[in-house]
Amino acid sequence: MAETIAEMVQKDRYDFVIGEYSVMGQFIHNNPLLPPVQRIVSVHECYYLARLKAFSCSSLGLGKLKEAINLKGLKKYEFDMYRHTDKVLTLTHQDKKKLLEIFPELDIAVVPHGVDVEDFSFSGPEGEERSIVFVGNYLHHPNVDATLYFYQEIWPRIKSQVPEIKFYVVGQGPPPEIRSLSQDDAVIVTGRVDDVRPYLKKGRVFICPVRLGGGFRGKILEAMAVGTPVVSTSLGAEGVPTVQRENIIIADNPEEFTQGILDLINDDKLFE
Repeated sequence: MAETIAEMVQKDRYDFVIGEYSVMGQFIHNNPLLPPVQRIVSVHECYYLARLKAFSCSSLGLGKLKEAINLKGLKKYEFDMYRHTDKVLTLTHQDKKKLLEIFPELDIAVVPHGVDVEDFSFSGPEGEERSIVFVGNYLHHPNVDATLYFYQEIWPRIKSQVPEIKFYVVGQGPPPEIRSLSQDDAVIVTGRVDDVRPYLKKGRVFICPVRLGGGFRGKILEAMAVGTPVVSTSLGAEGVPTVQRENIIIADNPEEFTQGILDLINDDKLFE
């Protein structure tokens, strides 16, 4: 890969090269074959900080010790990469702040995000079904963790108050532990879908119970655009201009998350 990138730059005389994610940034970092060119790394998620978050949530044991050793090496490698680029891009101001706290000399710009409001046009709820929707790529572990956290800690509380409620788990690559949730008749695990909009519009509430990872979650903007209210953790909503209980409900523990969903289900004025 490093050789191919160098050949492309040499042949087409690009002014700059962007590595999307650190996993691609490594091929422009210390690449002796690369001609003189501006090097940019777009940090969708800092792997060191993501793993550090996961480490803090894991239980004690040999695995946690190994993870601690790996974290030290990952931090050095990843921040050496950022330090030797001409520009670092992040998706949120929060992510920029976190990187600068570790290495203040980094040259970082924040890339603003939006949503196509023609594709994701406002319509309000479709149908009378009471349902909760979460959309994610389940090849990305934070989405798996978010779904299991919601199902184990919050879903039983919701179900006891709203017996007819449905939970749609939408997105590609659900692992066995996610697919098994469909043993609950009220949980629908769709797998990959061609179009998420019907599911966003179907939901009475869109949830983003993300506890791990970083970056920006465009699915929140998509849900807002079609008119589906959102309950999210603070982490899940990073990068989104939010006003509590006006355009979103932020909830960082099971009790608050449960209450936020119930309020949106039962209070039409708040829902609107």
